[in-house]
Amino acid sequence: MKATIWHNPKCGTSRKTLAILEETPGVDLTVVEYLKNPPTRSKLEQLFRDAGMTPQEGLRVRGSPAEELGLTKDDATADQILDAMASEPILINRPLVETDKGVRLCRPQDIVRDIL
Repeated sequence: MKATIWHNPKCGTSRKTLAILEETPGVDLTVVEYLKNPPTRSKLEQLFRDAGMTPQEGLRVRGSPAEELGLTKDDATADQILDAMASEPILINRPLVETDKGVRLCRPQDIVRDIL
């Protein structure tokens, strides 16, 4: 099974999710450090759609400039949030994992088992 993790090595939950993926037999893993190689806006849109999430639900608020950019307000649109995430990847909550079985925001890390 192919799996891709959008990973931040400084994040404990991301590291724990990566460890689960590495320890799972038969997983062909691609690790993308999304702060260095951010997903495109269209890829983000697809990931959130496939995860059954809105961009608002995938927005990282703590430790990001989301509030300063006005993205946490009720009137922030999905398009505004996706555009901001594409230009400032620190706004993307992590880790996102994609496999043939779907996409999950793996918070907590054990959620990744749903798509393995």
